[in-house]
Amino acid sequence: MLNIIWSIIIGFIVGLLARWFYPGAMHLGFWLTALLGIAGSYVGGLIGTLFKKPVDGQIFHPAGFIMSIIGSVLLLFIVKTLGYM
Repeated sequence: MLNIIWSIIIGFIVGLLARWFYPGAMHLGFWLTALLGIAGSYVGGLIGTLFKKPVDGQIFHPAGFIMSIIGSVLLLFIVKTLGYM
C-alpha cells in the first residue's frame, strides 16, 4: 500500500516538473498530473534501458528521476500533438 502512495506522490512531483518544462499552459488536475508522472517514469525507464541495461536484481535504474521527467515531457508532447489537450 505504501508503494502505491509513494508512486502517486513522486508521480505528481515528476508531472509538475514536466508541466513546468513544457511550454504552454496545461490545465491538469492532481490525478492527471500524477498519472502523467507515473506514465512518464515508465517511458523514461524504457528509454533508459535502450542505452544501458540495468544489472540483474537492480531495483533503481541509473536514469532515474531525470529520465522520468524527460519521459513525461515526451508524453505531453505526444498528447498535445495528437490533439487530446
